[in-house]
Amino acid sequence: MDQPPSTPPVTSSDARPEPRPARPVRPGFSRAAPRVLVLTSQYFLCGEVLAALKRLSVPHLFLSTGGKSAGLDEFLTSLGRAVTGFRPDFVLTVNHLGVDHEGVLVTILEKLGLPLASWFVDNPRLVLPLYREPKTSRTAIFTWDADNLEDLAGLGFSPVFYLPLAADPERFRVPRAACPAAWKSDISFVGNSMTYKVGNRLKDSRPSRDLILAYRDLAAAFGASSERSVARFLEQEHPALFASFLALPGVSRKLAYETLITWESTRQYRNACLERIMPLNPLIAGDKGWKIQFKGLTGWRSLPELSYYEDLPLFYPNQKINFNCTSQQMKGAVNQRVFDVPMAGAFLLTDHRRQMEDLFEPGREVIFYREPEEIPDLAARWLADEPGRLKVALAARARVLAEHTYDKRMLRLLALMRQSFA
Repeated sequence: MDQPPSTPPVTSSDARPEPRPARPVRPGFSRAAPRVLVLTSQYFLCGEVLAALKRLSVPHLFLSTGGKSAGLDEFLTSLGRAVTGFRPDFVLTVNHLGVDHEGVLVTILEKLGLPLASWFVDNPRLVLPLYREPKTSRTAIFTWDADNLEDLAGLGFSPVFYLPLAADPERFRVPRAACPAAWKSDISFVGNSMTYKVGNRLKDSRPSRDLILAYRDLAAAFGASSERSVARFLEQEHPALFASFLALPGVSRKLAYETLITWESTRQYRNACLERIMPLNPLIAGDKGWKIQFKGLTGWRSLPELSYYEDLPLFYPNQKINFNCTSQQMKGAVNQRVFDVPMAGAFLLTDHRRQMEDLFEPGREVIFYREPEEIPDLAARWLADEPGRLKVALAARARVLAEHTYDKRMLRLLALMRQSFA
């Protein structure tokens, strides 16, 4: 994904509750189809997971994490009822949603003998340090970015697995409805400007003066570096600033500063890429920050943020070129658009990511640029080649249908959970 989830994990009150006595759940994975208890939230991927499990006829039950107002006691009571009534083989969540920072949930699951599968589709290095949970032998971490496997193992998690993103074949398909005229364009980009996200992380991290003065230059250097961890980048390249970073009190402020550098790096990178398509009068859909970023530039059009579920399946097919420039939180993995755009039968021009060549055939199923300087020529070439765009889009769609649907991802996750915990 491009950004961390907007719904935070369920947290406890100031007094940490004692884990409730638990009776082990038996037997595990003894049935032909495992039973899955899914911890859900409003985070969009949970809908895709549930839809895939339904299509696969996998018995499942969803339990809402309750959002920001949920208390841990209330959530654990609901969990107990669900476990007793449904008798799942394992619990599944996304980005650790529903897992409390203190580790009460994983302690209870351990006593119950229930494995936990957590599928990270955002950077786990910016999430997991907030948790003080025990590293249990019954927690499996899945990550959309293969580059995270070594770091996750280093944090003590085992087993860890690579599970890339995918597309929902029922949601992203050739649209039947008419598209608003204002949505049609030669080339478009859908995404966040990072303007306000950067400001919020700067506020949250409350950095020292030297870290404030350096953050833009640090972000530019981090973007150009092959290092994936902001903390390691600071330690290796800027030891004096690393000392100031370590002096920030509390894990939350350190993570906020790491996220600040990541988002500022993404903001700079996206601006550099989008500036290359400005002569083509692009359509940019996103937050109001784009009007700040490109104030004074003429020719481009803007749209408000589009709904992932309601708008994008119709929007993508009405662009001659869907342009993509990936967040700097992933330097090797591909984001959601690489699957969704071709699934909708549309053409994508994206930046190169190392892992995409294991997912699509370059030149036939995916067209990419390696450096922003390549963008103008590639965009002009593919705008002039309508048959070529259609050929690539159809080839990519066939590959997604064959290998990269959420049904395929859930089948793999189920198989790996059975293999690891049966």
